[in-house]
Amino acid sequence: MEKTLKVVKESRRFFQKFSNAHSVSLISADRSVEEEFENETCEALPYKMVPGPKPFPLAGNTWRFLPIIGDFEIEHIDKVSKRLYEEYGPIVKVEGLLGRPDMLFLFDPDEIEKVFRQEDALPLRPSMPSLNYYKHVYQKDFFGDVGGVIAVHGKNWQNFRTKVNQIMMQPRVAKMYIGPIEETAKEFVQRIEKLKDQKNEMPHDFLNEIHKWSLESIAKVALDVRLGCLDDDANEETQKLIDAVNTFFMNVPILELKAPIWRLFATPTFNEYIRALDTIREISLKHINIALRTLKTEKDAHEKSVLERVLAMDNDAKIAAILALDLFLVGIDTTSNAVGSILYQLATHPEIQDKAREEILSVAPDYNDSLTSKKLDSMPYTKACIRETLRMYPVVIGNGRCTSRDSIIGGYLIPKGVQVVFQHYVISNLDKYFEKSNEFMPERWLKTCPHGMNESSKGHHPFASLPFGFGRRMCLGKRFADIEIQTVIVKILQQYKLEYHHEKLDYFIHPMYTPNGPLRIKFTK
Repeated sequence: MEKTLKVVKESRRFFQKFSNAHSVSLISADRSVEEEFENETCEALPYKMVPGPKPFPLAGNTWRFLPIIGDFEIEHIDKVSKRLYEEYGPIVKVEGLLGRPDMLFLFDPDEIEKVFRQEDALPLRPSMPSLNYYKHVYQKDFFGDVGGVIAVHGKNWQNFRTKVNQIMMQPRVAKMYIGPIEETAKEFVQRIEKLKDQKNEMPHDFLNEIHKWSLESIAKVALDVRLGCLDDDANEETQKLIDAVNTFFMNVPILELKAPIWRLFATPTFNEYIRALDTIREISLKHINIALRTLKTEKDAHEKSVLERVLAMDNDAKIAAILALDLFLVGIDTTSNAVGSILYQLATHPEIQDKAREEILSVAPDYNDSLTSKKLDSMPYTKACIRETLRMYPVVIGNGRCTSRDSIIGGYLIPKGVQVVFQHYVISNLDKYFEKSNEFMPERWLKTCPHGMNESSKGHHPFASLPFGFGRRMCLGKRFADIEIQTVIVKILQQYKLEYHHEKLDYFIHPMYTPNGPLRIKFTK
């Protein structure tokens, strides 16, 4: 077989060269591109030769995600992905997945960059069929053609994203919200003081308190409403919303990676998942509608909410409401888990924490003085601490695209319809791309190369660490998340020294990539 392939390839090369030599003057630019792809195709290895775990008859590779007999633990997909890389190399195929396309794991930033650079105007990101079902079947009367940006593709996605990008992706717009974001961060600092026990340590459910801060921040920015999540007598409804978001994310990998029995009949997991989404939708819409009614009656000079900006631009209440709904759906756990992880890393690296605090106090020595974009931009080391945490422990350990046509990836001919997974967690923790990758070194993100590090440390591959994704479908809330995270870290380090005196925590998927255990961090004034 290999000999036959070789003969075919050599013949095609000969005729290709012959053709080029006699018709160069007649070839158009488009034809040249087409022939270049044909040449690459001629050189590419067939899809069936992509290495990966072999599927079993009937069970395929789906059995690997099953409890007891399977060897792919969903809570430790980080370790599974690393194992795939170590065993098979920079490109790995996991085929034979019941009810879903093959997955192609990429561990090469050069190849990831190529995929991003060549993506279509309407890139197809591997969506969640379960969420797609909820939006376009179960709740189709509500969403209609306006499904938002999650689990939506094609023209409907493009129309929605184009409109909201003007607000969500402009740095100058995000910077306008530093005031309300700082206000919520200071409420969280006050909450920390109340939570401390006799040892000045946080309770076992401290991460849940960070979730409350995140929810309060989103509500303030998106709707200009104060939910009171951080009050002693916080409404039970806010906790219900946080629990529903957690349930949603916890059930996604179960529904998507294990046998999709829910497509045949409603399983207990699927019913729980639908109830969680209904809860998120109902509670979010309640506050969205309150905000919409308030806008009609109040005309004060407050900073416009995201909801208000969308309405002013398009006057479409449905677009504004579904954008806010998507922000509640995916903005709570992602931002809060990132903050929990950053606080844990700072607490376990006191020298780095001291250096960050020294920088913060040199720029903003008075806790009560308002932060500005200029002040935040003058804290490169603090930003580097955040970036380094997201390099080693990205909240979302990977993202990807679905091939919309036959493509050459990693030297193989990949057919249309394969889900390409960009495994950033594994890549960003390889010495090949980051010197001493297992060490927490914020200095690697500074423009000035620190003493003792090679020049390669600051010249890392731009696609080796992408905590917010890249391209047309990069994280819609990135600008706001950056400001929220930095602001709350600044306000905390202005007031507290962080310590951690317990067993070192491993990381796991629960539902984001987060420390596995209670964040019993000590906060000393």
